Amino acid sequence: MGKKESVEDTAKVLGRMYDGIQYRGFSQKLVEDLAKHAGIPVWNGLTDDDHPTQILADLMTIEEHVKKPLSKVKMVYCGDARNNMGNALMIGSAKMGLHFVALAPKELWPNEALTAEMKKVAAGTGGKIEFFDISKADEALKGADALYTDVWVSMGEEAKFAERIKQLKDYRVTMDFIRKTGNPDCIFLHCLPAFHDQDTEVGRQVGKEHGIMEQEVSDEVFRSRHSVVFDEAENRLHTIKAVMVATIGRQ
Repeated sequence: MGKKESVEDTAKVLGRMYDGIQYRGFSQKLVEDLAKHAGIPVWNGLTDDDHPTQILADLMTIEEHVKKPLSKVKMVYCGDARNNMGNALMIGSAKMGLHFVALAPKELWPNEALTAEMKKVAAGTGGKIEFFDISKADEALKGADALYTDVWVSMGEEAKFAERIKQLKDYRVTMDFIRKTGNPDCIFLHCLPAFHDQDTEVGRQVGKEHGIMEQEVSDEVFRSRHSVVFDEAENRLHTIKAVMVATIGRQ
């Protein structure tokens, strides 16, 4: 969009034809411009900066599996915390009053402006936001109710595999991480797809080129009783339907 027709004009055309627009792409500004000009609901299905529909499914899954209110939940995100999922989890946690911890290399923490804004939000909801690197993993993981991770290389960053592996190999979610929570009922979440084995072309290619058979999560954790990733995937359907009903259901 924006190459031969402006985003504003495209938004107005689509707004005459449809009841809603779901945008999934790279640019946060683009989805915001669509929403500004379309005159109909616009849903952010994913951008480089955020993934708000995913966090709704994540929170629903936590409510299903963690026997305490969200305001008492500690969630630890392990890996690239400055990607869209790191941002989305911090934003959602701040708004809902969770204790959010990012366990990540300092160079992959969320940007300072967003962090400062979300800490203000969390102060009003009773939430808490913290950041640790691997040197303080024990402190970060202790008492966690949920561990979350995402792929090490986001869409459009495929050339950075070697760099990301070097940065993040110590942040792979393993059973050792689960044990360090001290919580036998700790759950594991992932927005999927996950590179936990060698059963994908990308997994095999990375294994051949870089010598790692598992990336952001071990196969043991992914297939363990702690993993609720397929409940989480199903819940995307339910939460997105709820968003659609809330925004266009009365039209």
